[in-house]
Amino acid sequence: MARSEFFQDPAAPTARQVTPSAFALVRDAGDRLLLVRRLDSGNWELPGGQVEVGDTATGALHREVAEEAGVTIDVLGTAGVHSDPGYVIRSAAGEVRQPFVVTYHAILTPDSPAPRPDLAETSEVAWIDPADLDAVPTHPAMRRWIDDALHQRDDLPRCE
Repeated sequence: MARSEFFQDPAAPTARQVTPSAFALVRDAGDRLLLVRRLDSGNWELPGGQVEVGDTATGALHREVAEEAGVTIDVLGTAGVHSDPGYVIRSAAGEVRQPFVVTYHAILTPDSPAPRPDLAETSEVAWIDPADLDAVPTHPAMRRWIDDALHQRDDLPRCE
């Protein structure tokens, strides 16, 4: 079974669990956003993923961003917290869950490798100008998280 996402769909399966996740809004000096393209859906999204048992949210964020985009980041602060019962994911294993998402502002570390896809979950990595987001296929929930983060302040304190 392939992974499926449902957004505001009355025919969506009922979530059986809430899953914490963390995603990074990484910007470069030109204010472009680092996005990854998912292999399963072809959609572009912020790099990030599930918080596993034993992880901190930012620890999971560092791990997931390194896995999906091949980069290392400095987390600057929280951009948003999102939980929508109308957004449900059915995993390839058949688990049905509602994401609980924390988005963070981040920048690349000075010694970060160049972005690259992992070819397991992501097929491409690109710097996208926020003005070009409408031309990039993005899941509606992810687009909401990106838009919310873009409207946050840039002078946030560093988060450990």
